Amino acid sequence: MAVHHIIDAHEDIAWNVLTFGRDYTRSAAETRRLEKETQIPLRTGDALLGWPEYQSGGVLLVFGTLFASPIRRRPGDWATQSYADYDQAHQMYMAQVNVYNDMAETHSDKFRTVKTVSDLNAVLLDWESPQEGHPVGLVILMEGAEGVRTPGELEEWWRAGVRIIAPAWAGTRFCGGTREPGPLTDDGRALLMEMSALGFTLDLSHMDEQAALQALDCYPGAMIVSHANAAALIANYAGNRLLGDNLIKRILSRDGIIGVVPYCRFLRNDWKPEEGRDNLTLETLADHIDHICQLAGDVKRVGIGSDFDGGFGLSAAPADVDTVADLQRLVPILSNRGYTDTEISAVLSANWLRHLKDHLPGQ
Repeated sequence: MAVHHIIDAHEDIAWNVLTFGRDYTRSAAETRRLEKETQIPLRTGDALLGWPEYQSGGVLLVFGTLFASPIRRRPGDWATQSYADYDQAHQMYMAQVNVYNDMAETHSDKFRTVKTVSDLNAVLLDWESPQEGHPVGLVILMEGAEGVRTPGELEEWWRAGVRIIAPAWAGTRFCGGTREPGPLTDDGRALLMEMSALGFTLDLSHMDEQAALQALDCYPGAMIVSHANAAALIANYAGNRLLGDNLIKRILSRDGIIGVVPYCRFLRNDWKPEEGRDNLTLETLADHIDHICQLAGDVKRVGIGSDFDGGFGLSAAPADVDTVADLQRLVPILSNRGYTDTEISAVLSANWLRHLKDHLPGQ
């Protein structure tokens, strides 16, 4: 089976580096070995990511997030990346920007930050060369915008390399979020106005549906959903984290791309960790790909946003996934469903690649 290139639109790499000291130049297997006798697997699960797996799985670029939780949603004292106020959020997010810059500077043969189309083309050119080992591109995505103390600070974040912003994780002063419903606020509208002026992509992930629909009405710039599945395929789903078909159709009408998530709880609503993962595979994730493609009428609006090593670890991934390299298992699954090689490439990387080429600055 030929290895397709993969772009993964959501990985909480910096959060893991600062919270658990993970080193993503190592393999996932080595990280698991080092953490075996610690509390880390109990808190976030066994690692799914590592540079060797990026190589074997053809993962040429990821959207690396800036993520910290508000104190009210802190999972425990171990969670160092939790903020009490906006100044703290600003400091934590800037420290995470520095993580990505340090990875690119210290391990330039393995990682490169991607801020422009020129940076992107350099990564692509390297992956086309025959030598073994290629640098993985890192596009910085801010998940939850409370590190932005005022809209006037957005230029600072742009200079720092942030190119995509999701206003919510939980509810924020900008809009409602996961498990905390609410509309887009005046502060949210001001944030979106300045984001558009500077050229940021808006990530609707985690926004309450009411707020997301309002953002679709008022945001003139590019928008995506880095990581979410279709609520219509989840029996008895009553939350606000996944996407209803009306919202999906509105996103598609704006040329938005949706990254599907191989997380057991987003594949079956009543899934519980104690039952294991044997009954869920990437076939179920392919159902979500199919659903979005059917609504779109083509394959140009769906990609992958794994959330590996952020939202969950190995024990909550489908049974046929051991590491990020196993996203390649989608290739025969989609082929058996009638997708052509070109269409499979669109889902795994080309759609995100098109978005980046269209919306990153040239130089």
